[in-house]
Amino acid sequence: MTKIAIVYFSGYGHTVKQAEAVQRGAAAVDGTEVTVLRIDQDGNLLDGWADTLAAQDAIIYGSPTYMGGPAWQFKKFADASSKLWMKQGLKDTFAAGFTNSASVNGDKYATIQYFFTLSQQHGQLWIGTGLMPSNKKEHGPEDINWTAGSAGALAISPSDASVDEAPRSGDLKTAELLGQRVAQLAKWRQAR
Repeated sequence: MTKIAIVYFSGYGHTVKQAEAVQRGAAAVDGTEVTVLRIDQDGNLLDGWADTLAAQDAIIYGSPTYMGGPAWQFKKFADASSKLWMKQGLKDTFAAGFTNSASVNGDKYATIQYFFTLSQQHGQLWIGTGLMPSNKKEHGPEDINWTAGSAGALAISPSDASVDEAPRSGDLKTAELLGQRVAQLAKWRQAR
């Protein structure tokens, strides 16, 4: 059984939809067990989260991008993960990430870089989207990787959009494909 955890924070519900898409993609790979750990509004996870993460083959990090980086609630989790770091509890597991913000750019890449750096602190192996961008005139928000993330899945949730309106289907499909890719690579590694 391949084990994948999704650790994320969502402020308004848009990142929940992205996390659910990542979960769908990972769970679609036969023999994959997906554990979802949602960070609460106070930046906490349920007891036992560190042991749960240490038992995973891959961890996918997620947070909205606020003011050029992840939400403080995610940062609180990251700081608490130093207990795992001291034991090298996540070393050589896979890692990936996803984020969204209200603006087209919104400095989302800075949040993905934060996740990448966190993963490297833990000795993890980073997985990007592996997707070409949909960057031609005929492309739009309904296309896969229209937001053009290579290092992680990016989404746009306009500030006045409800969770029923955003993220749009292309961004959600991109997140789903990221989850699927992580699960496939983790399964492949187990088989070797």
